Amino acid sequence: MKLLFATLIGVALIIPLVFVYALVSDRQHQARVAQDSIASGWAGAQVVTGPVLVIPYTEERVTTEMVDGQKTTRTVETRDELFLAPERQSIDTEIDPEVKERAIYKSVIYDIAAQGQARFALPADLGKYGVTAGQLILGEAEVRLGISDPRGLQPDARLKVAGKNLPLEPGKGSASSGGSGVHANFDWSEGKPLDVEWSYSLRGSRSISVVPRGKETVWTARSSWPHPSFVGSFLPGDEDRTISDDGFEARWSISNLALGETVLTKAEPTMPIVSDNPEEDYRVAMVEDRGGTGISKAATIRLVEPVDLYSRVDRSVKYGFLFIGFTFLAFLMFDVVAGASVASAEYLLTGAGLILFFVMLLAFAEMLGFTIAYVIASGAIIGLLTSYSAAVLGSWKRAQVIGALLVGLYAVLYVLLSLEAWSLVIGSILLFLALAGVMFATRNIDWSGVGRSEEQAAEVN
Repeated sequence: MKLLFATLIGVALIIPLVFVYALVSDRQHQARVAQDSIASGWAGAQVVTGPVLVIPYTEERVTTEMVDGQKTTRTVETRDELFLAPERQSIDTEIDPEVKERAIYKSVIYDIAAQGQARFALPADLGKYGVTAGQLILGEAEVRLGISDPRGLQPDARLKVAGKNLPLEPGKGSASSGGSGVHANFDWSEGKPLDVEWSYSLRGSRSISVVPRGKETVWTARSSWPHPSFVGSFLPGDEDRTISDDGFEARWSISNLALGETVLTKAEPTMPIVSDNPEEDYRVAMVEDRGGTGISKAATIRLVEPVDLYSRVDRSVKYGFLFIGFTFLAFLMFDVVAGASVASAEYLLTGAGLILFFVMLLAFAEMLGFTIAYVIASGAIIGLLTSYSAAVLGSWKRAQVIGALLVGLYAVLYVLLSLEAWSLVIGSILLFLALAGVMFATRNIDWSGVGRSEEQAAEVN
């Protein structure tokens, strides 16, 4: 019956543990809202693309119409656009990060100084794309640069085509992102290979992504932020990146063979929809393909904070049932083996103290950081439950065992949170040791005689 009551109380305590888990999610959502409010006055996560050359062309199409009840065909001239990616392009970015605070919440924002060069050339085999040189309207060519959140674009944006500065106009960056970006028109009647240079300053927050285009894209990024996370469809090799306390530098080299894209297309290339949520790194290159032209890929740098306290608190709550189980098991062993009488209410109050630890951890972590909060919360609960156990178990020596157990549990939990890759191994070993300890402590107990009176035991014998 004691085992049954202890089990039922432990199961009942899962309910407030679930509420604590929901509290962590709610506070994490509030932090996200605060970060978004910071970004709303600055700029969001940026996705940028290098230049794409847009060339109008004419095409004759045969249409069928009904006139006076009879089918008639006529030839009409239509106008459409070709999208030409560069033969090669290089992009250089200098990222200047800053941590902005709102109340107790923080968000990483940045300023970027970006510049690049690209070279365009008309393919010699235009015929395989279903277009001839005579159809092209090269005198009305257009250069487009895609920027997902143009609010962050500063007034120093410059574009030079064939050595000539061109005035930039807003919009037409990418149809899949609502036309975000800038563009400029120029006369390319000669049709000779063309060099394009550009530069701009850009604001953003949390992450920066570059969409490679053309036969070869080389992207170099530098920053003083010491905690980058490289995610997306393309990652820099170990030899192409350096990370230190002073910042990082990384380099990508991407060909159109890796992109799976042709240099010339009749469909406008899409801009990826990149997640800036640290919990969705694996989905960072997924794209909402609005234009029907296929999936665009991106290389992404996320400026992450070294410790995501909400994810660590969230993980610690998931181990809450182990704390309850081990502590209740210790009380039960004292009850069964040592003869101490532990009431159901005492189990319940002890479990409430164990759950309170996670609430204190969350509250102090938001103010002081995870490590200091962990020390404060665990020290307070260990002291409280050790003192309470002395009264419940009727002995300070027995209470010291409970205190030592709690110290060990909180120490192991901290290790589990710090060494995520080893958490399953450590947890399984801990459960094995707990089971072995219970077996050893109860090896001499006659379980069939537990709860019988002396007269009943004599009758059985």
